[in-house]
Amino acid sequence: MPSYVGRFAPSPSGPLHFGSLVTALFSFLHAKQNNGKWLLRIEDVDLPRSVEGADSLIMESLHAHGLEWEGDVVYQSKRNALYQNRLKQLASHCYTCTCTRAEIRNTGGVYSGKCRTLNRPIEGAAIRFTHLDPITQFEDLLQGNVEISDPHSMEDFVIKRKDGLFAYHLAVVSDDIDQAVTHIVRGADLLETTTSHLELYRALDSVAPVYMHLPVISSEPGRKLSKQNHALALDNSQASTNLIKSLEIMGFTVPDTLRSASPKAITDWAIMNAPALHLPRVREMIVPSA
Repeated sequence: MPSYVGRFAPSPSGPLHFGSLVTALFSFLHAKQNNGKWLLRIEDVDLPRSVEGADSLIMESLHAHGLEWEGDVVYQSKRNALYQNRLKQLASHCYTCTCTRAEIRNTGGVYSGKCRTLNRPIEGAAIRFTHLDPITQFEDLLQGNVEISDPHSMEDFVIKRKDGLFAYHLAVVSDDIDQAVTHIVRGADLLETTTSHLELYRALDSVAPVYMHLPVISSEPGRKLSKQNHALALDNSQASTNLIKSLEIMGFTVPDTLRSASPKAITDWAIMNAPALHLPRVREMIVPSA
C-alpha cells in the first residue's frame, strides 16, 4: 500500500462550526486508520474573504478536539510562486477571457467558451482552462461511482482571476501535488469540482489522489452548515460532546464509558472502532439542532 498523506484545508473566513468538525474528524480518522500523515492547510488564496484571526481560531478548535496535524501549517497566500509556475505549465491549455459574470448570466449562466479563439490581451482578463475533454465520472471511496452531468462542471473554468488572484481550482491542485497528498476526505458539496481537479491533474501529468466525499451536514434540506449561513462556532469547552455527536450522527454507537472521556480518548477509540468506509453513503445529512 502506498504511503498515505491526507489533509484538512479550511478557509479562514470564520471559526470552525459543527459541519467542518465532522469533515475534520473523519479526515483525521481515515488518515490514522491507514497509518498516514494528516496535514493542515489554510486555504486563504481568496484574501478578500479571509477574516483576521480566523486561522488561529481554527487551530485552537482542532487542538481542543484532539485533532493534531503533522508538520508546519501551509498558507496558500504565501504560495503564489508555486501557482505561477503551475500556470506556466498549463499555458497550452489556457486562454484569456474578459467575459463578466453578468454577461454569462445573461446567456444562460454557463460559460460558452466565447473567448477561446479571440486572443484577448492579458490586462484585465481572467485566465481559463480549456475544458475540451471533460472527465464526467470517477470512483469515490464512499459514494462509489460518481457521474457528473452539471453543465457548470463542464465549462472552461477560471484558474486566475481578473483581479490577479489565483483561483481555488489551481491553488488546491497545486498544493495537493506539492504536498504529495494521496487521499482527500471532504464534503459532498465539492463533488462537482472534482472533475475539474481531475482535469488539472491530467494536464499537469500528475497522479490524482483518492477521494472520499462525506455527507454534508445541513440544518434543513439544501441548507448546509456554513459560515455563509451563520452556523454557530464550535464551543471548544464541549469538545468531547462535540466529537461524540459527530460520531453518532454518522451512525456509530459510542460506549457510555466515553461520555466523560477526554477528546484524545475518544479519537483513539474512534481510530480503532469507526472504520470510515462504513459511513452513510448519502450526500446530505439533516441535523436540525447542529
